[in-house]
Amino acid sequence: MSTHHLLVALACATLATSSFAATAKPAGNAAAGQQKSAACGGCHGPDGNNPPEMFAAIKAPKLAGQVPEYIVKSLHDFKAARRSNEVMSPQAQAVAENDMADIAAWFGSQKAQANPAQNKDLLAQGEKIFMKGKGRPDVVAACIGCHAPKGAGNKDWAKIMSNPPAILAPAIGGQHAGYLSDQLKAYKTGKRATDPAKVMRDIAGRLDDKDIAAVSEYIATLGR
Repeated sequence: MSTHHLLVALACATLATSSFAATAKPAGNAAAGQQKSAACGGCHGPDGNNPPEMFAAIKAPKLAGQVPEYIVKSLHDFKAARRSNEVMSPQAQAVAENDMADIAAWFGSQKAQANPAQNKDLLAQGEKIFMKGKGRPDVVAACIGCHAPKGAGNKDWAKIMSNPPAILAPAIGGQHAGYLSDQLKAYKTGKRATDPAKVMRDIAGRLDDKDIAAVSEYIATLGR
């Protein structure tokens, strides 16, 4: 990681630290979570790696390798109607509080599978946005600053830095490009508003449709 990229990362992490409330690490049991996540596997895949054809049908994201705290936060957001989805909103209501950490631990312990590039013409632009952000007139912070070099979120930062920033940045590397694009557009329009201090809404609002397609395509190919 170059000095330039590290400085960008630290700057973004500092911004995120002031924007995301610290969340206690869920002390989940992955073995117990495997059994409890059986219903989740119908949409997300048994190990959290649902194949592209499954995503095309139901639009559910991959959960493999996801930061456990983020899974728990997402379940709480759906449960409290801070996020809305016709499938997940009712499903979250059925998940008991004491089961959330176990389910999160199971999916978090799995390895996310990267996707092959679908549109190689977009990769270079997507990599540039991910690694360096965008300059004037619409300045955009680099994605690497919060989500780490391989898109593993807090997990990567814990490996790279001896004192990682207290941010709740999800793993996004290897995620379906279509899901990433949909979420960036939801942040851009304000349909999704689960980012304290509007960090993601501000970033997405400065990206045009081609930027979103490009960075989503690049992130989808990252292995972590």
